Amino acid sequence: QVQLVESGGGLVQAGGSLRLSCAASGNIFRPNVMGWYRQAPGKQREFVAGISSEGRTNYADSVTGRFTISRDNAKNTVYLQMNSLKPDDTAVYYCNVLGVALFWGQGTQVTVSS
Repeated sequence: QVQLVESGGGLVQAGGSLRLSCAASGNIFRPNVMGWYRQAPGKQREFVAGISSEGRTNYADSVTGRFTISRDNAKNTVYLQMNSLKPDDTAVYYCNVLGVALFWGQGTQVTVSS
């Protein structure tokens, strides 16, 4: 079993920045992929960014150039640096880890005011 705990969400004005963290604990196997998803009210959960154990990254088109995903394998932690935030980025952000199984965190709210 793997536990994921997100932190760093909050309220920010448009154009501002936030940094999300997600700490994983438990039976973490490598290689794995850690990622961030988000779900806005009334919408489906969508992919934001992902990073492999080796550091390969990919991003949704909507966040490319504004968000940066990184990870610290020694701490089993993944980060999401979010810059130039827009009201459309408002959502609950979830991290996950995919190794031998898929696990999700409980989510952290990000609200961007205009």
